[in-house]
Amino acid sequence: MTNLFWDLFKGLLHATRIAKGRGVCGACWERNQTIIVGDVDKFPGHIACSSSTKSEIVLPVRNKEREVAFVLDIDSTKLNDFDTEDQKGLEKIVTIIESIL
Repeated sequence: MTNLFWDLFKGLLHATRIAKGRGVCGACWERNQTIIVGDVDKFPGHIACSSSTKSEIVLPVRNKEREVAFVLDIDSTKLNDFDTEDQKGLEKIVTIIESIL
């Protein structure tokens, strides 16, 4: 895997390349674990795809070798909009995606 990946954003902006460890998506990639951010303004190095984003959840999607192939990044316009129940449900979806990679 290269040291950059595409963060695809459906909305007002464009896809951008994010370095491993940079922002929430890069941190998820580097840590290889789900990250829930209740207030993105308090996350060091947060990369804003939209000024309306207040919270987000980012999940790693792994290939057969268990390396992060890409991340699933879901943003919300509300503070603290994601919790462990969201994480459990989204991780089930990620497991389905991983099974076809």
